[in-house]
Amino acid sequence: SEWSGGAPAGFPMGGYDVVALVSGGKDSVMAAMLAESYGHRVVALGNLLPADARVEELDSHCFQTVGHNAVEAYGELTGLPLFRRRLRGASRHTEMTYEVGAAEVAGDEVEDLRALLAAVVAKMPSVRAVTSGAILSDYQRLRVEAVCADLGLVSLAYLWQQPQPRVLDLICDSNVHAVLVKVAAMGLEPKKHLGATLAAARPLLRKIEREFGSHCAGEGGEFETLVLDCPLFRRARLEIDGTPGSPEIVVTSPDPYAPSGHLAVARDAAVIVAKPEAEGEPGDVIDVDGSAPAPRAA
Repeated sequence: SEWSGGAPAGFPMGGYDVVALVSGGKDSVMAAMLAESYGHRVVALGNLLPADARVEELDSHCFQTVGHNAVEAYGELTGLPLFRRRLRGASRHTEMTYEVGAAEVAGDEVEDLRALLAAVVAKMPSVRAVTSGAILSDYQRLRVEAVCADLGLVSLAYLWQQPQPRVLDLICDSNVHAVLVKVAAMGLEPKKHLGATLAAARPLLRKIEREFGSHCAGEGGEFETLVLDCPLFRRARLEIDGTPGSPEIVVTSPDPYAPSGHLAVARDAAVIVAKPEAEGEPGDVIDVDGSAPAPRAA
């Protein structure tokens, strides 16, 4: 059903102040929208991006970075403060469990997440919860939950374990305008499908799920998206400059069966378009540089 904002009938108001982890992708944005629909207040955004701004895609087990240049505009689009941290760590500890403070997690990218959220709480002490777009990945969910437990926060993952077709339909039917910025699956071709809207690609995504057993909402890494407009964007929306050669299509694997590639969206290719009904002032972009705090005592 279509998302319209506000709490469902009969739901008690007075939820948490929430920081929404946003990658630019559809799932993280939808999770934040669902938090608002259940009476919580999204008061800030959090984002992790590559240390080198010229790099579009990292070999990360946890975080989407394709489209990160456009995410810089999300504070202006929403009117919310946008906390951003450049990733210093890498996917070092790849076991399923994650214990904050353990020697084996030193230098892991999840410590960047911990530093990011700690900075949010330090500046906005009312924040009590975190939304993320986790759907099927225990690896991702357990890491977000470990960081939240260490910082005394509640993890809200409203899409967790939802069927892929339901997630795809919910997002497409909730006024979320997203485009494909990465493809890596049978049935998807970089030069043909990158830049397509999620709504337009929905029939094809359903078809390749039936034919090849992939995930139609992309949870298996089949594709990634960039949200250009949604109900959370109360001030403005994004348009991608469509001049020839912009954005650049980067083919990372020409595999004849399952080619992969992504869009390199330059900062000036993401054009901010004000909405007539714009509310409030642009949100500040807050760079987080400090290290993660010492783990809380058990």
